[in-house]
Amino acid sequence: MTFIIGEPCIDVLDKSCMDICPMDCIYTGLRKNYINADECIDCSACADVCPVDAIYPATRAVTEEHRAFAVDSALFFESVLPGRKEPLGSIGGSAKIGDIGTDTPMVAGHPKAAC
Repeated sequence: MTFIIGEPCIDVLDKSCMDICPMDCIYTGLRKNYINADECIDCSACADVCPVDAIYPATRAVTEEHRAFAVDSALFFESVLPGRKEPLGSIGGSAKIGDIGTDTPMVAGHPKAAC
């Protein structure tokens, strides 16, 4: 099992989850954070501190939206993202690379919240 960061994180990008993660497995795109399933130890610390309740266990991805974000999270690490030459893969911690500065097409195309 791993954890997924869903739609409520888009354009919020609160980094409380990153601050508490003992494995440094949460990466920042341009509009959303992503959890690397290969690096996550399933401690749930990130879910406990998320101020917008965007983080949930993959086993609870039962709605179509939750499943879409589970697939999208995997694609963030497995596909070549816009502006990059190769997939991120498993880096061994987000501090080694910093903010990624791009998102998956699904998140990039998500409508921006109206002010």
